[in-house]
Amino acid sequence: MTDARFYRRHHFPPEVIAYAVWLYFRFPLSLRMVEDLLAERGTTLSHQTVRAWVEKFGWEFATTIRRRSAGKLGDKWHLGEVVVSIRGRKHWLWRAVDQEGFVLEVLVQARRDRRAALRLMRKLLTRQGHPPRVLITDKLRSYPAARRAIMPGVEHRSHKGLNNRAENSHQPIRKRERIMKRFKTPRYMQRFVSIHDPIANLFHLPRHEMTSAEVRELRTAAIDAWRDIANLRAA
Repeated sequence: MTDARFYRRHHFPPEVIAYAVWLYFRFPLSLRMVEDLLAERGTTLSHQTVRAWVEKFGWEFATTIRRRSAGKLGDKWHLGEVVVSIRGRKHWLWRAVDQEGFVLEVLVQARRDRRAALRLMRKLLTRQGHPPRVLITDKLRSYPAARRAIMPGVEHRSHKGLNNRAENSHQPIRKRERIMKRFKTPRYMQRFVSIHDPIANLFHLPRHEMTSAEVRELRTAAIDAWRDIANLRAA
């Protein structure tokens, strides 16, 4: 649970702050869109205030979510990378998701080689605390080279058609990239995705496997978990 002391010296109540952070990371909204949504509800503030909140509280909330989910996600890892342009230079957004589409790790790097793949895998092993049962990647040769060096006993399946989960997981960031008119620095992009993806995990529901009643039940549980993480009073 986020310590209530984080809300001290803030003019607005915790419910408003947490709601603004939730809006910004849960949906593809700009800071000014969040400002307008809050204004419609009678809360007048600037988009700079929203920016300060998402940077400070978003990081705290995401850290709590990561800590709670450590070691509890799937054992089949899908790894993928996508090119992003930052100030005219190519960078690569490396991503790992499990078989249900939950994001395990995300890393912005300037390279697309064995060293970059190794860095991703090391962070994954540190974060998850165990190797996967199966590793699924596209045909990039850096993946098998890195796997042999760090987890040689893990089964590796390399086929572009098998890796749709990793490819689809990039789409929300692509949408946000367009709204934000591109990320300005690799450091800012790394910080954004490190907050965005844990919050997205909390509200990620594999709907194709659920009935409507199950979706509603899990959504309610996710909202309750969010309120607990944000240290909000029970409704």
